[in-house]
Amino acid sequence: MPSVAVPTTYEPVIGLEVHVQLLTASKIFCSCSTRFGAPPNTNVCPVCLGMPGALPVLNRKAVEFATLAAMALNCRINEISIFARKNYFYPDLPKGYQISQYDKPLAEHGFIDVGSDKKRIGITRVHLEEDAGKSLHEGFPDSDEKTAIDLNRTGVPLIEIVSEPDIATPDEAYEYLTRLKEIILYTGVSDCNMEEGSLRCDANVSVRPRGQKELGTKAEIKNVNSFRFIREALVYEIARQVEVIESGGKVVQETRLYNSTEGKTYSMRSKEQAHDYRYFPEPDLLPLVVDEKWKAEIVKTLPELPEARRARFVKVYGITEYDAQVLTVSKSLADQFEAAAKAAKNPKRVANLVQGELMGRLKAMGAEIEQSPISMNGVAASADLVESGAISGKMLKDLYDLSFARNKDFPEVYEEEGRPQQSSDTSALEKIIDEVVAANPKQVEQYRAGKKTMLGFFVGQVMKASKGQANPQLINELVTKKLE
Repeated sequence: MPSVAVPTTYEPVIGLEVHVQLLTASKIFCSCSTRFGAPPNTNVCPVCLGMPGALPVLNRKAVEFATLAAMALNCRINEISIFARKNYFYPDLPKGYQISQYDKPLAEHGFIDVGSDKKRIGITRVHLEEDAGKSLHEGFPDSDEKTAIDLNRTGVPLIEIVSEPDIATPDEAYEYLTRLKEIILYTGVSDCNMEEGSLRCDANVSVRPRGQKELGTKAEIKNVNSFRFIREALVYEIARQVEVIESGGKVVQETRLYNSTEGKTYSMRSKEQAHDYRYFPEPDLLPLVVDEKWKAEIVKTLPELPEARRARFVKVYGITEYDAQVLTVSKSLADQFEAAAKAAKNPKRVANLVQGELMGRLKAMGAEIEQSPISMNGVAASADLVESGAISGKMLKDLYDLSFARNKDFPEVYEEEGRPQQSSDTSALEKIIDEVVAANPKQVEQYRAGKKTMLGFFVGQVMKASKGQANPQLINELVTKKLE
């Protein structure tokens, strides 16, 4: 990840607000489906459409998912939290208010550690709320003059995760979001699909003279659809604010949009204050009580989280921290590796093959680990064949190439190729060595004159003559004995 130059006389202050859609089958206050991609305005009912007299009923699974996520983010779960009405008028908000949480949220005071120095980024709060609908401005004749509203998303359950203003650089923001997404995916409470809007991020950024305690005036950057673009938007916005101050102007508190094509942010509207939303307790919902018994039930479903799993992999399987980082990038990959490591004779060799042979080929193809024709069980099987001396490293590479070419798993290709075996037949290898030595008298003279590096030449020639099936270690021994 490239480093970002931060102005020496100013320091940025960044806070992030992340909205995560919870993977419930139904909405937070009604039984409408949350399925993405349904025809517009079909997953709706009187409750999510805000019809008079319709009353919300809280989704228990949404509460459990939100609590689980908050626990994974090291938050304190409040026994009592209150739903509130956040009042504003917008076409995609049919009730004229959003049911959210304000001064008494579900959870508070969490943190995520980022970077090699484990810098701690505080999490102010995690609270539950319902999503709004979606305004569509494109795809219509005379689209500049028309807007369509799809209310399928209205009432979909969200958690909002608000960080402390502890983030000092765009790179730290990128790292924080990466770790946050990783943790949420491990819990299974969301698919974090940014393309479908399951994870959305707003960034609050200000600058101040370095060493000053008072915060500068912040701008909020909304609707950025990738972590890379968020980092780019922050880089631009920090430079913009510094330029405004240096030229004698004042930064205005406002909401801005990022244009990824131009690499610039543009003013959208003045930024609202909390009092502008006229929050007050939601009269149709009782206080939410998550007591100790319920918390104890939820914490039982908390999986081993990425950092803990990495540390255990290093300790138990003898792999490097870098290996552990790669192998725990997703819970699915970590589960598959662990199953293979437990089954294999040498877990370290499995890790090496995943890193060197598997990931290298996938990267060249532009593919992800889920698209690999070789399963983790296939990697374990190949590792055991190398470990036992049945096949050589060269033979393994060739078999992996065939697996990718045929889009078949390693064990299937190994069977198709007649279960090739590395040759350790001393008499057969000595015959090949005699032929190679006889055919290369000049190289023999060079070796015997002291150029010991010629040993590699002879080993390579013997391997070539044996079609890669000779045991390299045995060849080394036999060639050295022959030449000396």
